Amino acid sequence: MSRMTMREAISKALWEEMERDESVFIQGEEVGLWGGTYAVTKGFLDHFGEKRVRDTPIAEAAIVGSAIGAALTGLRPVAELMTINFAFVAMDHIINEAAKLHYMFGGQFKLPLVIRATSGGGRQLGATHSQTPDAIFAHFPGLVVVSPGTPADAKGLLKSAIRSDDPVLFIENATLYQTRGEVPDDKDYLEPLGKSKIQREGDDVTIVAYSKMVQSALEAAKMLSEDGIEAEVIDLRTLRPLDMDPVIESFKRTNRAVVVEEGWRSYGVGSEVASRIYELAFDYVDAPVKRVAQAEVPLPYNAKLEQLALPQTEDIYHAAKEVLYG
Repeated sequence: MSRMTMREAISKALWEEMERDESVFIQGEEVGLWGGTYAVTKGFLDHFGEKRVRDTPIAEAAIVGSAIGAALTGLRPVAELMTINFAFVAMDHIINEAAKLHYMFGGQFKLPLVIRATSGGGRQLGATHSQTPDAIFAHFPGLVVVSPGTPADAKGLLKSAIRSDDPVLFIENATLYQTRGEVPDDKDYLEPLGKSKIQREGDDVTIVAYSKMVQSALEAAKMLSEDGIEAEVIDLRTLRPLDMDPVIESFKRTNRAVVVEEGWRSYGVGSEVASRIYELAFDYVDAPVKRVAQAEVPLPYNAKLEQLALPQTEDIYHAAKEVLYG
């Protein structure tokens, strides 16, 4: 085990998979000479060369479209989008091609494609560069949507995504890149796609989160523990397919749940999780499921207003207290 940042864990996963399989290559804006917008691919160009580390024009549709073509012909592209907000430019390729080609051609084609994109706010980049639209992409069958909350999971899930024969949207929260944690050194360390994970055990209340909100949920759980309340924190990790088994098992013990996401609560991940809890475990409900999410506004540029709009640790803490009736 080595202690490293999430940025280092993602970089290590990419490096190891490119060393393992010559069909893996990276393309995107500034991934080569610049080493990636967040320095994830720093040093890759010198080691792997221009054939496998490709700087592209600022053209997200071209980045994703050409990666789909490469995947269909036997390669394993990792297409990097500078931010998930720019994925809207490539929406037709992602939703109408990557997510559907395997199905529409009766399984004759495989599409081993990974699209990496940063998501989330908190960096004063304005409303059009700070969105968390993860639920939009998770809506579409055929596209695997992954969003890790810890460095270890980031490494294991990305390696699994690269080895998968299905298209995977791998969402990285930019404010997590400096988060540190223990990461296995094993070059074949894999975390399964489509499996939720218990990040903290507890018997009083279930907190469901993913990505950055896992860290916030763990901090809130620590605060609750000081009050004698033990929260169980479930990390979804993958939004499609959505693994509800650990959530339902936990809820049947605690009878109370708080669902946390950085995106807006309307039509969001929290809505889906809460609905499934009611459908699958209605007889165990002792309090209404509480959702914690971003304020329903385009994210402000002003630093203080931005933080007011984003969900905070204290919001999760108070939501847990609310479902426990104080």
